[in-house]
Amino acid sequence: MTTDPGFLAGLRGLAREHAELLRPTALGLDADPSTGPALLGSDPRWLRLTGMPAAYNPDPLRVAGRPVYVDRCVEQVVVMEELARVDAAAVLALPGPSMSGFVVADIADEEQRDRYYRRLADRPTWTFFGMTEPAHGSDPASMGTALRPAGEDGAGLVLNGTKRFVGNGARAGVGVVFARRHPGPLGVVAVLLETDRPGFTGIPLETLGLRGLQLSELRMRDVPVADADVLGRHRPATRGGMWAAVRTFNRYRPVVASFALGVAQGAHDYVVAHRRQLGAGDRDRLADLADRLAGTRATVMAAAESADHDPGDGTLASAAKIRATALAEESTLLALRMFGPGARWEHPMLDKWARDARAFEFMEGTSNVQRLTLAQGHLNGRLDDVRPAA
Repeated sequence: MTTDPGFLAGLRGLAREHAELLRPTALGLDADPSTGPALLGSDPRWLRLTGMPAAYNPDPLRVAGRPVYVDRCVEQVVVMEELARVDAAAVLALPGPSMSGFVVADIADEEQRDRYYRRLADRPTWTFFGMTEPAHGSDPASMGTALRPAGEDGAGLVLNGTKRFVGNGARAGVGVVFARRHPGPLGVVAVLLETDRPGFTGIPLETLGLRGLQLSELRMRDVPVADADVLGRHRPATRGGMWAAVRTFNRYRPVVASFALGVAQGAHDYVVAHRRQLGAGDRDRLADLADRLAGTRATVMAAAESADHDPGDGTLASAAKIRATALAEESTLLALRMFGPGARWEHPMLDKWARDARAFEFMEGTSNVQRLTLAQGHLNGRLDDVRPAA
């Protein structure tokens, strides 16, 4: 039902209407990311686009009268591409569940799920997904953030560690932190954490691209944690923190690809709208770019369908991210070249999109990481269109 072309066309049209709301504030948010809450937190319409479950979303989008909760990957890539054609950074800076919502949906118990979503529904609340560390990146085997007993009597827990490059971290009210509780891969747990607890600090980082997202460093020093904050505590360790993290990456990478695709499409559209005369060479380059945009859109949609069907398989998700992030960089740089040497100063939106495009390479795994996943998927026979080399 969600892949019905008429339904997706209607959803795309609604998303495009919302995208125009972002255009007047795009450059202002890029210049000063601290204005994000004031620019994006007061309009309740945005909450309808962030994947809130039906029980906490009384005013969902409607396509031909049918409520849409944007909680499936297929729906998310359509909506996010359209929004990113104007400002991907603003979309990533919206209050709502974002990546942490995948973890909560997968492994939280009923009380944890209600605590998390009720807070997001009651007031504009930004969330975070704390995985990456300064010394170890996103390698769970080397994770240094630790969840340990608070004292020798075993009562209560404390969280210690540092996470870096965490979107919305400094403005978040609640989020998910991954930490090691025991040795080995099954010893990694996910913790539901409010940011007003003692010992928690969020510090914004300076960046060139996606500045509205306000990447942050999270510092945790003896932050108190209750057993009730450990997500998946009622599940076996094989269905706990790392299991949820892998599924989250597999479902979010098609969404990252849709952000990149939206930026690439935005740059293409900008050239078509603002270049009054095009030579034969430029027309050919734009035609080639249009073909590649359509092909990448098909790849992203296939990855989203795969993620909805089996979140445990990230093969197509990695393929989509590789293709879309490369296209975003090529498209934005091509657009700048078409406007000449002063393009970055004379066309500030193009300059912003070019800086934003580069950032996608580092979100949820670089292209080299995606190639490893893609190769593993190929070796495991997960690619349907596998043909022997000539």
